[in-house]
Amino acid sequence: MVTPQYTTGTQLLVDQKVNKDDVGVALQAQQAGIQVIDTYKDIIKNDLIMSAVQKRLANPTRLVRAGQPAKMAQDGTRRLIRKAKAPVYERTGMAYNVSRGKLNQSISISSNTNSQLFAINVVDSNPNRAAAIANATADVFKTKIGKIMEVNNVSIVARATVPSAPSLPKVKNYVVAGLLLGFFISVIIIILRDMFDVTVRDEAFLVQDLGLTNLGIVSHIKLSAHDRKLTMLSNKRANRRV
Repeated sequence: MVTPQYTTGTQLLVDQKVNKDDVGVALQAQQAGIQVIDTYKDIIKNDLIMSAVQKRLANPTRLVRAGQPAKMAQDGTRRLIRKAKAPVYERTGMAYNVSRGKLNQSISISSNTNSQLFAINVVDSNPNRAAAIANATADVFKTKIGKIMEVNNVSIVARATVPSAPSLPKVKNYVVAGLLLGFFISVIIIILRDMFDVTVRDEAFLVQDLGLTNLGIVSHIKLSAHDRKLTMLSNKRANRRV
């Protein structure tokens, strides 16, 4: 039994902020962005990004309020004016424990020719987990790419959604393959039966192939029900006489 697989993905645009009025510089930056997409692909599958994605999946939270240090009086008394406040986080989704090997196997990067847009695609047996992996990878890449390369503008164009239907297996392909396989098996069986069939179907085979002499032909006589009864009675009478 083939396990259903679900496919989803998120799209990102990585561009450098340049002066749009300078057409030459803008075009040069665009071409540089296109050429560096292969580098982005390698960076996404790098241990630095994958380890951060793994941690985010295990603990999906977001910062609601940043922490604040305690405030002391500046008059030399060291009097506490305001207590320290811890940062506040909230959970943003279900937690998933995904191994590094599973992440590398599930994630693939695709892009179109001459486009600064590229996609992070994920295939997984769990549709919710597939969307979580794609979105977590995009978020981590957006956060860390500026520290790795001189990129100052990362946009998530489309976030991954939970797929409603599996992408694999393709039922139509399996049906067609099954029909073709059944047809070829039937043809092979017919050929083999014909090759190993030793039934004599006509006298030409005996005379021409085996070189035997035809002494006569015994035809098959189909008796009616009445004739069969008469034959049986005749056989019984003959047995009694013997």
